[in-house]
Amino acid sequence: MTQPPEIEIADRKIGPAHPPYVICELSGNHNGDLGRALAMIDAAAETGCDAIKIQTYTADTITMDVDRPEFRIQGGLWDGRSLYELYQEAQTPYEWHPALFERARQRGVTLFSSPFDETAVDLLAGLEAPAYKIASFEAVDLPLIRYAARQGKPLVISTGMANLAEMAAARNAALEAGAAGVVLLHCVSSYPAPMADANVRTVPDMAQRFGCPVGLSDHTPGTAAAVAAVALGACVIEKHFTLARADGGPDAAFSLEPDEFRALVTDTRAAWEALGTAQYDLLGSERANAQFRRSLYVAAEVRAGETIGRAHVRSIRPGLGLAPEHLEAVIGMTAARDLARGEPLAWDMLTSPQRAAQA
Repeated sequence: MTQPPEIEIADRKIGPAHPPYVICELSGNHNGDLGRALAMIDAAAETGCDAIKIQTYTADTITMDVDRPEFRIQGGLWDGRSLYELYQEAQTPYEWHPALFERARQRGVTLFSSPFDETAVDLLAGLEAPAYKIASFEAVDLPLIRYAARQGKPLVISTGMANLAEMAAARNAALEAGAAGVVLLHCVSSYPAPMADANVRTVPDMAQRFGCPVGLSDHTPGTAAAVAAVALGACVIEKHFTLARADGGPDAAFSLEPDEFRALVTDTRAAWEALGTAQYDLLGSERANAQFRRSLYVAAEVRAGETIGRAHVRSIRPGLGLAPEHLEAVIGMTAARDLARGEPLAWDMLTSPQRAAQA
């Protein structure tokens, strides 16, 4: 399956020719408080992000309340908790969604979500979500991907823990089912992810393999991995957000606070702008400083008809005379007129010894 090298979400083009599309992931950091969730949308919008993302599930749609070892988390931030307990705490209630979408519209920022089952897709479709995000652990759920893709919107698919065959299957399933383009996000499904595991060189490799926009869903501390990914061609950056890590929350430990997220937006866009194009001509911003390059100047007075010796010429700043590469050619020529110390040397000030003798 092929697709154009860029896609569009809510009139914003996403691809290598455009600044990185920065997604602010609210996740469950609202801590079960609708007022806090609305305040997070306000704060996120002020960071300058392109989109805000939430998650649409209930504990019953994403897992089951079963007392078995495999339903209990071992290690990491959520050690010892059951999946059901965690998702009960972290869920964004379905009844909040209209208010969240309306607040985002009021703030002029795009909002979409990660659905985790068909009921979530239906809810989001009714709210006219402009895109759908498939979370890493759902990247192998091809029926869910196809169901979301049938809405005819773009899909952003995280690929944490997916191998190449699974990535290809997810992408192809989305496109075959009618998605308006796919973005694949390199992701390390570790919370938080160690910087040494970020492996952002995967981003350009994925872009080459899959021929679609590729980005980074980042769980590392700080902003360095995101900036590095943009420098390597990431078109999308997704990062978790919180009002304050000290307030706690399921994902607070690896989330950015408002000032940090604002810096992420600024730095990733600056990194993209700095990429520019490969070129070797004098830039407009350099022209004013061209005079500070070295060139050939008259270092001692020379009478008309006198032969130019090495003591008469120096390569110095500024750069208004002949290029230093002409120094050897100038030595031995004859002054066409009196030359004053400090003059920039030019060819019309010189003549060859033969021409001087003929004159």
